[in-house]
Amino acid sequence: MDNAAAPDIFHSMTSDADVLIAGGGLNGAALALALASAGLRVTLIDPAPAEMRADPDFDGRAYALSISSVRLLSALGLWGDLAQTAQPILRIKVSDGRPGEGASALALHFDHAEIEEGPMGHMVEDRHLRPALLAALARLPGIDQVQARLTGQSAAEDGVTATLDDGRTLRAAVLVGCDGVSSPVAARAGLRRIGWRYGQTALVAAIAHDLPHDGIAHQLFLPEGPLAILPLKGNRSSIVWSARSATAARTLALDPEAFLSVLRPRFGSFLGPISLAGKRFGYPLGLSLASSFVAPRIALAGDAAHAVHPLAGQGLNAGLKDVAALAQILVEARRRGEDIGRIDVLERYQTWRRFDAVTLAVATDGFNRLFSNDNPALRLARDLGLAAVNAMPGLRRGFIREAAGLTGEMPRLLTGRPL
Repeated sequence: MDNAAAPDIFHSMTSDADVLIAGGGLNGAALALALASAGLRVTLIDPAPAEMRADPDFDGRAYALSISSVRLLSALGLWGDLAQTAQPILRIKVSDGRPGEGASALALHFDHAEIEEGPMGHMVEDRHLRPALLAALARLPGIDQVQARLTGQSAAEDGVTATLDDGRTLRAAVLVGCDGVSSPVAARAGLRRIGWRYGQTALVAAIAHDLPHDGIAHQLFLPEGPLAILPLKGNRSSIVWSARSATAARTLALDPEAFLSVLRPRFGSFLGPISLAGKRFGYPLGLSLASSFVAPRIALAGDAAHAVHPLAGQGLNAGLKDVAALAQILVEARRRGEDIGRIDVLERYQTWRRFDAVTLAVATDGFNRLFSNDNPALRLARDLGLAAVNAMPGLRRGFIREAAGLTGEMPRLLTGRPL
């Protein structure tokens, strides 16, 4: 494609930016960087100060970044530094279990040697990823960061106007909602949601242990919900422990040693003695899917479009797929001289992303319902199912490539190429 600048029909109008982004989280920041790196003017709106978002204790999560997500970060110039803090995921073990009994012998094994691209992904802690994104936002020209809350929006034939809580108004061709699962941008645009709460809360913490994890990620399905034990740099792992919300609240309130006494029968002893290596966090879990990802002058990305159970570790990866697809659609439309906020332009993004997002939502919801119980018949059926997949190399390889983000029509950024 010819990357020469095309006639810019929108810049002839009075505007503050080409794109307004509501929400300065990981997806909003990545989208701003992708668009600005291709020459679009971006205003990123978030009520929280950047210093607060960059605080190491702002968010305790760690992310299993797929191969394609790593390529996106590389294309944005971020992976070089992040790689020093990232832990490669070399193997994944999936098994059924009960507290105090350990994992079932019928476990499903994935090994990075089954694909040619190297590690299946990398674990990166939020305390490293978020500050890297924020630092890049401050360095890159074309991005205006506004500390305010977006309280109103109005879409018109020639653009969208956003109203801030400090009385200011901003105009652009398109407004992107990266403002989370309750997305006020989506609500104001009349985009309804389907979804439900799981009655579960994810308990998240970093755990230190005596023995090396060897780059192995464990997904253990317990009756009250899945427990993920994910390798971090050094002899540390991140746990994502999905428990019933009332149980989770009581467990979070315990002192550190009492918390560990509850965790140990579930965690097991395969990594030796364990201890807390940081603060503990709790995140309510549910499924949420917007009825549409677009409206006139409006697009949704990340949790604002789709939020799923974390058992597959695909939440951020799905959001970064949105970022890559939407950025490419908008940049290519601008280079052709199109009005990037027109509904027919935005619908190209929805066509690209919606089926994949709905499929992920259905799959994670089904797995959580199937495994978060102790029904003997279901336990037998799922154990046999895990063993069957384990015995089929072709199917297992397909699952690995899907989780690594290596299937389907991939936007340029997910292949590591700049826009």
